Amino acid sequence: MSLFGLKIGKKKLREEERQLQANNRDFNLQFEYANNSIKTSKYNFFTFLPLNLFEQFQRIANAYFLFLLILQLIPQISSLAWFTTVVPLVLVLAVSGVKDAIDDFNRHKSDKHVNNRPVQVLINGMLKDEKWMNVQVGDIIKLENNNFVTADLLLLSSSEPHSLTYIETAELDGETNLKVKQALTVTAELGEDLQKLTEFNGEVKCEAPNNKLDKFTGTLTLRGEKYALDNEKMLLRGCIIRNTEWCFGLVIYAGPDTKLMQNSGKTTFKRTSIDRLMNVLVLLIFAFLALMCLILAIGNGIWEYDRGYYFQVYLPWAEGVNSASYSGFLMFWSYVIILNTVVPISLYVSVEIIRLGNSFYIDWDRKMYYPQKDTPAQARTTTLNEELGQIKYIFSDKTGTLTQNIMCFNKCSINGKSYGDVYDMSGQRIEINEKTEKVDFSYNQLADPKFTFYDHSLVEAVKLGDVPTHRFFRLLSLCHTVMPEEKKEGNLVYQAQSPDEGALVTAARNFGFVFRARTPETITIVEMGETKVYKLLAILDFNNVRKRMSVIVRSPEGDLTLYCKGADTILYELLHSSCDSLKEETTEHLNEFAGEGLRTLVVAYKNLDEEYFRDWIRRHHEASTALEGREDKLSELYEEIEKDLMLLGATAIEDKLQDGVPQTIETLARANIKIWVLTGDKQETAMNISYSCNLLHDDMDDVFVIEGSTSDDVLKELRDARKKMKPNSFLDSDEINIQFEKSSKKPKVLPDEQANGVYGLVITGHSLAYALEENLELELVRTACMCKVVICCRVTPLQKAQVVELVKKYKKAVTLAIGDGANDVSMIKTAHIGVGISGQEGMQAVLSSDFSFAQFRYLQRLLLVHGRWSYIRMCKFLKYFFYKNFAFTLVHFWYGFFSGFSAQTVYDEWFITLYNLVYTSLPVLGMSLFDQDVDDRWSLLFPQLYVPGQQNLYFNKMVFVKCMFQGIYSSLILFFIPYGAMYNSVRSDGKAIADYQSFALMVQTCLLIVVSVQICLDTSYWTVVNQFFIWGSLSVYFAITFTMYSDGMYMIFTASFPFVGTARNTLSQPNVWLAIFLSITLCVLPVVGFRFLKTQLRPTPSDKVLLKIKEAKKRPPPPSPRRRLRRTSTRRSGYAFAHQHGFGALIMSGRNMRPKSPFATTGTFSPNSDKHKHKGL
Repeated sequence: MSLFGLKIGKKKLREEERQLQANNRDFNLQFEYANNSIKTSKYNFFTFLPLNLFEQFQRIANAYFLFLLILQLIPQISSLAWFTTVVPLVLVLAVSGVKDAIDDFNRHKSDKHVNNRPVQVLINGMLKDEKWMNVQVGDIIKLENNNFVTADLLLLSSSEPHSLTYIETAELDGETNLKVKQALTVTAELGEDLQKLTEFNGEVKCEAPNNKLDKFTGTLTLRGEKYALDNEKMLLRGCIIRNTEWCFGLVIYAGPDTKLMQNSGKTTFKRTSIDRLMNVLVLLIFAFLALMCLILAIGNGIWEYDRGYYFQVYLPWAEGVNSASYSGFLMFWSYVIILNTVVPISLYVSVEIIRLGNSFYIDWDRKMYYPQKDTPAQARTTTLNEELGQIKYIFSDKTGTLTQNIMCFNKCSINGKSYGDVYDMSGQRIEINEKTEKVDFSYNQLADPKFTFYDHSLVEAVKLGDVPTHRFFRLLSLCHTVMPEEKKEGNLVYQAQSPDEGALVTAARNFGFVFRARTPETITIVEMGETKVYKLLAILDFNNVRKRMSVIVRSPEGDLTLYCKGADTILYELLHSSCDSLKEETTEHLNEFAGEGLRTLVVAYKNLDEEYFRDWIRRHHEASTALEGREDKLSELYEEIEKDLMLLGATAIEDKLQDGVPQTIETLARANIKIWVLTGDKQETAMNISYSCNLLHDDMDDVFVIEGSTSDDVLKELRDARKKMKPNSFLDSDEINIQFEKSSKKPKVLPDEQANGVYGLVITGHSLAYALEENLELELVRTACMCKVVICCRVTPLQKAQVVELVKKYKKAVTLAIGDGANDVSMIKTAHIGVGISGQEGMQAVLSSDFSFAQFRYLQRLLLVHGRWSYIRMCKFLKYFFYKNFAFTLVHFWYGFFSGFSAQTVYDEWFITLYNLVYTSLPVLGMSLFDQDVDDRWSLLFPQLYVPGQQNLYFNKMVFVKCMFQGIYSSLILFFIPYGAMYNSVRSDGKAIADYQSFALMVQTCLLIVVSVQICLDTSYWTVVNQFFIWGSLSVYFAITFTMYSDGMYMIFTASFPFVGTARNTLSQPNVWLAIFLSITLCVLPVVGFRFLKTQLRPTPSDKVLLKIKEAKKRPPPPSPRRRLRRTSTRRSGYAFAHQHGFGALIMSGRNMRPKSPFATTGTFSPNSDKHKHKGL
């Protein structure tokens, strides 16, 4: 049934299987598949007002003020004018509504930008430019090089041989190395023939939309034949086409059904822990308010029954009131209106202003501005600032967040000599910096201009024709799976599946061994200006068990050689015994390289016997064509030939960390923040980086590796780790065991457990899948949270979010997730705070984040400076606000006992209206926007100051109770001291001043001065603005008071200003000012005394640090030199092969080869010729 074009009464069934036909929109429309538009916004033009108001009135306080407004419209119980509530309420709703509208407008803008991207769609035999949002399931679209993939596509054909397509998946898994996809042979024949593509009517049946990035199953039925489909034939939304001129794809999943969107997680409304606490406190205050109103209502009933009944001639009961009990009932509601200021609506307005102001400080911070990309820090959400001061767990991506994802050839060891360090004239090693002289490679026409190296002795060795050095670089230029691209002569671009391989081949290229071209049978190298073609006889491919790769080549001279590179632990077992002494020297260099966090790799070679090789290659062919046990047979043959290798040396590659990452991690660790790295990278790569940036270090008692392949294995490994860290945690008497044995549906919070040392935990994605199951999740979170560092490798975007959710579920701690790619979006949305880094991998993470900046190192400033200041300011604001309003409101309570519980207000009605809006609003805002206990430099030097925020020490239920009691005490002083001073007192001229109006003026003057002195005590950092606000507010009070109580105002507005002459009559008396001074002293003295004694007798860790800073300020320390953190380690950072297993076989088959480069064998140059000789060397 349709109503105004809207489908109603029809619920969409859950999709079990997807069925679609290519080029048949009518057939596909019957299934009502989602189109390719995405929507992240919450409102539209018509739904904004009702939905936003509904959301705002879910906040208890707003609903309460609406209820109060209704009460004030009832004449029988209203003792205050309606505008005292309606004006602030409308203001609060308007401010919040405008902010929500701006946020949603930005989401609409972002959606519009993505949905309106252009793409070529095949419609009626022609390619037409369409918007992304109009693409539908079953459409065939054309993508070109460097295009984003529009939807999840089945690859049909491409410009490359055998319809291969190269893609970059950084948006999905954070990896920037290229991956290869290949179309089915039957669809590859379609090419770019639009007629054939239009006639293509294949039918696809596949699984329903899901979030599994690495899995796809389906079938293609074409001309009665069925063809199996898997993930290797799919191009997923978010990928980028690389090195492929064009490709055609069939849309399988669109828009919200794509795997990228299925992994992006839901956008949830984030609220701070202080917000949640305030909701609880507001409920407690309501209960307290109801109790006070009940006491006063009972008091009114008793008074009216006992006294008022007999004074009806003098004080007649209101119309309709015919009994004392009914009078008491009405007074209950009257007092609800009068005493509502214990929770003033201005509290919420002030909170929003404070948060907005502190957000601007983040936006304006020049120390978080990254000039290279012109990127300032940005607070994209303005409601979470104080939560930044309470972070306990940080979940970080690796690639692009901790690292720049740039590999640099840094050092090497050749034939027992180490290269890469720079020495001065006296032989002392000097630190490399921007001023250090670089090696000039201008003599080499084919050198990569971006490559930098500083050790000139290595170039000299190459130029002098040192045989081991030449052999070393020859190996690097031959033993790899890199693909070259040379569109212009001499302009070489290497496409490497692993960035490590690209760095090594580029190094060889710059030192005179240029990898120029390859075919399935040959590799062309330009060696020192001379072009040589090597025959490629075999590639012994890499896999995770072998941890090495080899190539067998025949040189132009006819020499048969095996070149091998791999992890040192593996290759050392395969070396010839004659290499023992060289092995010792190389090991020393490897240890030195590893100590600097470099990724190391050992290289070796072996000259092969012709006859033996002919026999081996025959057996290799038989094994590679075997139907059973192929992998095992090939592995045995590889082991056989890779023996008795001759050691050449080792390479050291730097996986460039972002600037300041080790220092930032060290500082955050000192602030008691635990860091978990969640990455899609391999275990070895993740561990290498963790050692490089000082997350893991050799001083740790142990680093546990969880890699079980079954649920039982994972459980055993987790329990073994926990047993080592805390043996007592398995006893029945353990507090947590007792707590979780009690049957309760409520999710339990795990208290912090202390391990008996410093530990790290590494867990693989496969094992994590088991550990996240319901029966193991508690074991995982107990074991992991005892560790200082946790590293999760090979995790999917959804697993990242599940890990964050798990910690949120079991730990009473605030979490922060930081990343830079689309694969981090779900984790960023799940954590309490999401931080996006605007980096190499697009803007998806930034668009989903609460805060964003350009470099990981800015995180310490965001948390330790802005976060800490925001938290302290908000806590001070709340403590002061609750105190001043309890002191203000409870005076009414005491007055009730002296006014026959008649709901008469103590203060003038104008004072009640202006107290929170004018007289006390600016001083507290000044403190909440400018206050800081220490400046940013000390905040970073003493990260321990951050700990009280994690423990929620500055504002909690106990602190609130203290504020309440302080307010009750102050209200007693403020009522009874003026009452005693006024009682039966006379002026100096003998006239009485003990009237209600003089008393009211004296109480409100005492109150305002007391709360002003209190804010002076709470302010740590004085500015001109603070001074102006405090003195200005007091001046405004006296100016308004004398004006309103003047004869002129009374003459103009007789009914509105009845306190005529009160100000000049009362405030001119010395005894009044003496009473005011006494009230101030009695209110403030206990606070000063308590704070002094607490600091002296029971100082908190924060007090001790502040004392240290105070002493240090007296004698400022000299500026500490910037030190480069270096780790000393005996653990070597193994080489991280990142290319796919089987890529070597693909190269040998020639299926990924383009036509031979026209520049591959033409033109020679010699770096040693006079024309190209570098004069400075």
